[in-house]
Amino acid sequence: MVVNDPISDMLTRIRNGCMARTERVTIPASKMKTAIAEVLRDNGYITEYETKDRENNKRDLFVTLKYRGSKIKEPVIEGLERVSKPSRRVYAGSEDIPYTLGGFGVTVLSTSKGIMSDHKAREENIGGEVLCKVW
Repeated sequence: MVVNDPISDMLTRIRNGCMARTERVTIPASKMKTAIAEVLRDNGYITEYETKDRENNKRDLFVTLKYRGSKIKEPVIEGLERVSKPSRRVYAGSEDIPYTLGGFGVTVLSTSKGIMSDHKAREENIGGEVLCKVW
């Protein structure tokens, strides 16, 4: 299956997994997707992630979703939004990085120092491409 926007595909798989209340979602792995999963884990939106090799030198990224409550599983991730798309790239300087829900969410950026959250990018005074917003 050919995917034109792999990051959107990743976000859609996570969104669908949260709506279906599944424990894990499987995503075709890449370095960028693994870095995004690391940002989500560091900010408390997912429990963990791991990559495993499969046939033909391909890898899968397994993301374990995080839920609140014991009886009724309510997903920690309430929303995901792709900001920069292949048809329209969105860039922001260090002063112009958008806040998600007034700072309660996280904005994921691709910078010259790698994929990082908006908090870390502001701390390092660096801008980049705004990939997505998670809340």
